[in-house]
Amino acid sequence: AVRRVPLMRMKSLRQRLREQGLLESYLEQHPFNLAAKYFPGIAVEPLENYMDDEYFGTISIGTPPQEFTVVFDTGSSNLWVPSVFCSSPACRNHNRFNPAESSTFLSTNDTLFIAYGTGSMTGVLGYDTVNVAGINVRNQIFGLAETEPGDFFYYTPFDGILGLAFPSIASSGATPVFDNMMMENLVDRQLFSVYLSRDSQGGSFVLFGAIDPYYTTKGISWIPLSAETYWQIAMESVSVSGAPVACSSGCQAIVDTGTTLLAVPIRALRTLLRRLGASSSGEISCEAVRNLPDLIFHIHGKEFPVPPRAYVLRSDGYCTLGLQGMDVPTEEGELWILGDVFIREYYVIFDRANNKVGLSRLP
Repeated sequence: AVRRVPLMRMKSLRQRLREQGLLESYLEQHPFNLAAKYFPGIAVEPLENYMDDEYFGTISIGTPPQEFTVVFDTGSSNLWVPSVFCSSPACRNHNRFNPAESSTFLSTNDTLFIAYGTGSMTGVLGYDTVNVAGINVRNQIFGLAETEPGDFFYYTPFDGILGLAFPSIASSGATPVFDNMMMENLVDRQLFSVYLSRDSQGGSFVLFGAIDPYYTTKGISWIPLSAETYWQIAMESVSVSGAPVACSSGCQAIVDTGTTLLAVPIRALRTLLRRLGASSSGEISCEAVRNLPDLIFHIHGKEFPVPPRAYVLRSDGYCTLGLQGMDVPTEEGELWILGDVFIREYYVIFDRANNKVGLSRLP
């Protein structure tokens, strides 16, 4: 009832496109709007943001099991994988689920549609046994992709997505995998936790049903959720070198394993780029990195620093800030996304029983 899913860290899509000399033309042809993912009431999942994503785990679906590499995404709630019904180029070079080869598959007439910034994914919903690190979730509803847009998925190393956010944002009302784990008493505790390694270190994981004490030696700060949709919390401010630079009147933040960078409101991004000495595109001299200050996130009365080693991304001799502009209007004010740049500094506990997020600083 306590199961760990090891996460693999691979070259990101951005790195592989750069190596092939395709990055600039790809970015020109695939503009994206990260904000679309977080508009309330709209089932959107802007996978372009996965260009920098590097953490993937393996699950299986069906009897006998068919394996898939997925992103464990706390910023969405649906499980879907490519299917044999899909003839898009992106499906043909990824693992595809074949319902005819599973004795436990149940079909439906229900459809699934998830919009992306540059297209859409469409498919049908079905039920089957989903195995996550030895936990068998029977009759789990999931999407079988029939179309995948453009060439984005063609280059990605993952097959599909396993969403770990709340049922309230699931497309087509599909029950998320972790909700079924809880309802069927397949986990000891109604929580899961995430550790993302830094640099080339291994050992990243998602742990279902438990908190690993090895990663909590510095204590756990518990933060209540401000909404039960995404893993959303309230922030008081963001400061640099003791001075507030953004979110000075308070704002909202989503802890999202499916977003690699720190997504920052546009005005705050301009302030941070200027303050940190970066260009308008986020590029910065690699020599200047050693003198950069920590970014301090003030959350629930405590300080959560993110040092430059975390928010500066190094690749092929280039240094760029791991910040991305995004504007999402919310009733509670501006919205920030605390993606992998933030999560790599903290062991994160996603507690469904108490609707809280736990943060424990990593050494």
